Amino acid sequence: MGRAASRAVLVSADAASPRELLAIARDEAVAAGALLLESYLSGHAQGVDSKSTPTDLVSDADRLAERVIREGLALRRPDDGFLGEESGEQEGSSGLRWVVDPLDGTVNFLFGIPQWAVSVAVEDARGAIAGVVHDPVRGETFAAMRGGGPPTLEAPAVASPVSGNPPPGSGVGSGSLQTHELSSSSCSDAATAMLATGFAYDAHVRAAQARVLAEVIPRVRDIRRFGSAALDLAWTAAGRYDAYFERTVKPWDIAAGALICEAAGLRVCELPVHEDLPWGILVAPPALCEELIGIVGGAAAG
Repeated sequence: MGRAASRAVLVSADAASPRELLAIARDEAVAAGALLLESYLSGHAQGVDSKSTPTDLVSDADRLAERVIREGLALRRPDDGFLGEESGEQEGSSGLRWVVDPLDGTVNFLFGIPQWAVSVAVEDARGAIAGVVHDPVRGETFAAMRGGGPPTLEAPAVASPVSGNPPPGSGVGSGSLQTHELSSSSCSDAATAMLATGFAYDAHVRAAQARVLAEVIPRVRDIRRFGSAALDLAWTAAGRYDAYFERTVKPWDIAAGALICEAAGLRVCELPVHEDLPWGILVAPPALCEELIGIVGGAAAG
């Protein structure tokens, strides 16, 4: 009851605007992030299991965060569908579906590495309408909506460390927030591009990805691999990377982040299946896309 009372009033499916849906996405992501941050800072994550492989982990924190988001959406958007990484899919009747990764970067979370996030998006038959990637550790919230102009970053007015005390605006403690528009990279030359990527849990796929990386590294400025696809996308939209590519990503990994990148003027391209490399995506400035597809697509390493 207290949780429901702390949120905005329920919005009917017919009345919802992209801005209203975005506000709901932000509320739910921040609420789940506050719970996750408390667990992260205490170092008391429990109930850790493996999923597809021994390195593909899920914790009680993942499950709790998804339950918090799902229950909040059920109160405010009872007719909408839901797709979550941990609890699967539930059909709705409104024509809208929420796509949620309650804790993207679980391994980082469990190892105390401060690069993980909550991703919440809502979509219709045309794709994502609104999306939020919330970074509780830094108190940063990246957001975009279809047709709503450039994406935004809401962040603490005063930068805070990524360890120790919770940052302002993170849901723990208090602090003022500032919001500004994101500006993505305009890089047009792969040789000067900073790329982000991620690796699959399957060892066979990782081996194929390693062959691709051997081709890529000499042809770009450098590569970063931190572990959260949602944050990699948000950081690419913010210009912290020039481009991002990854195979084996799932809808909940990229639903919010891809929309944020598109709103920032970046192209989101498919990487087709190629031999041992599953489907994936590449996000980059338009002038850089074709060159990067040729480099990271896998043909040279096949």
